[in-house]
Amino acid sequence: MRAVFVDANATLAAVVERLHRATDMPLHVNLQPDVTAADLPALLKDAEIAIIDHTHLPTDIAKACGRLKHVIFLGTGARSYMNPDELAAECGITVHIIKGYGDTAVAEMAFALMWAAAKGLTFMDRGIRAGQWNRTDGMELTGKTIGLIGFGGIGAEMARLCTGVGMRVIAWNRTPRSAEGVTFVSLDQLLADSDVISLHMLLSDETRGFLSRDRIACFRQGAIFLNTARGAITDEVALAAAVESGAIRHIGLDVFAEEPLPAGHFLSKVQNATLSAHSAFRTPEASDNLIEAALNHCRRIAGGPSS
Repeated sequence: MRAVFVDANATLAAVVERLHRATDMPLHVNLQPDVTAADLPALLKDAEIAIIDHTHLPTDIAKACGRLKHVIFLGTGARSYMNPDELAAECGITVHIIKGYGDTAVAEMAFALMWAAAKGLTFMDRGIRAGQWNRTDGMELTGKTIGLIGFGGIGAEMARLCTGVGMRVIAWNRTPRSAEGVTFVSLDQLLADSDVISLHMLLSDETRGFLSRDRIACFRQGAIFLNTARGAITDEVALAAAVESGAIRHIGLDVFAEEPLPAGHFLSKVQNATLSAHSAFRTPEASDNLIEAALNHCRRIAGGPSS
């Protein structure tokens, strides 16, 4: 068997080189920049396994990849780049995702966005760089309530961090959960009671557009909203409008429905917004976890031992 990492960057390629074992199946790491879906049939012509970080794999393209039987997607958001159900039904291709590799890294980003939002750091930073002295009143987070929408690994890490700084943690999850120090409530109660709302759901057909205009309208007046999950789970237009009207104090976003965010996008013009470039998971520790998990998928598929 043979695997191809179709869209590696230099950082992940170095991790692969360090963690790939001599006893592992052959793995070609493609460093060609700007790989498109149209490039994939040639790139994967003799490979049974594709490792994909960010390249779209339409079902019709997959059909032209004759030997492809497995896709290992580096993360949990495969549905943003392909249709796993179609790939399985029409091509016999199994899509594997990787959970948990960056739980701490992503939670720390959400935590950082929360503090930047509460203290108005982005607004003041932009002003100082433009020669302005835009002092702003901050918000104390100790004693405030944070509501976590979704309580998987990242949500649990966020709860740990927030509990440690004296915040009250409430959460809602689509399936029942329990955790020490966390009060699980209805979604309506979470939206109404939270000073900070942090989104930690997977994107799926069921969750696309989940935070609709109507649900955003139920946020507590002056709340902070954080999204390190997926942009398409929210109504971004409604979020921007709520911030600009003052209904929401600040938004901290690491993810967007369209990425990279185009120049002049309406979210880039929102004053009370802190934006980062979908980089929450980008730490050396998370990269090691991610690549080791991908290699373990390859080892299991090949019938060998994983670590």
